[in-house]
Amino acid sequence: MRKIKWGVLGTANIARGCTIPGMQLAENCELYAIAGRTPGKAEQFRAEFGFAKAYDSYEALLADPAVEAVYIPLPNTLHYEWVIKAAKAGKHILCEKPLAPNAAQATQMQSVARENHVFLMEAFAYLHSPLMAAIKAELNKGAIGAVRYLENAFITSDYDLSNIRMRRETLGGSLYDLGCYCISQAIWLLGEPESVRAVADYSDQGVDRLTTGILSYKNGARAAFTCGMVLPTEQYKRLDRLQIHGTKGVLRTAAEFNQAGRLNYQIVTDDRTITQYVEVPQNYSLEIAQLGRCIASGEQPHVSANITLANARTLDKALAAIGYEPGL
Repeated sequence: MRKIKWGVLGTANIARGCTIPGMQLAENCELYAIAGRTPGKAEQFRAEFGFAKAYDSYEALLADPAVEAVYIPLPNTLHYEWVIKAAKAGKHILCEKPLAPNAAQATQMQSVARENHVFLMEAFAYLHSPLMAAIKAELNKGAIGAVRYLENAFITSDYDLSNIRMRRETLGGSLYDLGCYCISQAIWLLGEPESVRAVADYSDQGVDRLTTGILSYKNGARAAFTCGMVLPTEQYKRLDRLQIHGTKGVLRTAAEFNQAGRLNYQIVTDDRTITQYVEVPQNYSLEIAQLGRCIASGEQPHVSANITLANARTLDKALAAIGYEPGL
């Protein structure tokens, strides 16, 4: 098995707590380089996780010819710049969600990646989960009949105002941070909606703390999502929910986005309830391994450009509906 030499652009918490541990678990990944802008931070990560090299600038990492792929965990406002630079440097890219603040930028980022013959995949690790594959298979085989209604939610604690999630200038707010999960899940299972409506409660800083939306489909199906950062401040509290109602029954799960372990979902019909169990590895290792296979053996990204662009277009509509204007 060929190991892909990975570089990480940034030392964000999502990298330290989730993706780099996933990289360590992926058999086809080599932790080659880490870059940071805070003096000494990259060296700290190198020593902690076993990277071969540490750089004090992102440019230096991209200039290293040994780096084959990069993971970008930077704030939302920096995705566009560094995806473009990485693609032009010939690096394959895994970039944190949401890929871009709007569909126009997402489209251009995908175009530049194609022009430079590199893969660009948005980092929705949960979409690689066997749980999601099992749920989609149940819908495809008609286990609950024709889908009429999907409802999901992703709600977390709120944060100190210094947190980038709570600031408009860093594209904070629940739709960007959490709603992109809810919308991507609906798109993954039902396709891109025809229309979007949404309402939001705003913070004093001008970001949406709680947003609810309705996605409408040509076939008459509806999806409703709720995302928010309203639970006890700076505590690890969250609410994750998915239920899908069809003409023959209901499929539901309380598994969290990106949860690993022995998870389950239920199919409820008029005469019985069936609980199915799924063994789920660390999700972040799955996305790293999958993009590695794309590079080494020609697979296509599991989170495709079509999924990313459908998600971006739907987010654009939801943001417009709640009156969120990032000013980019």
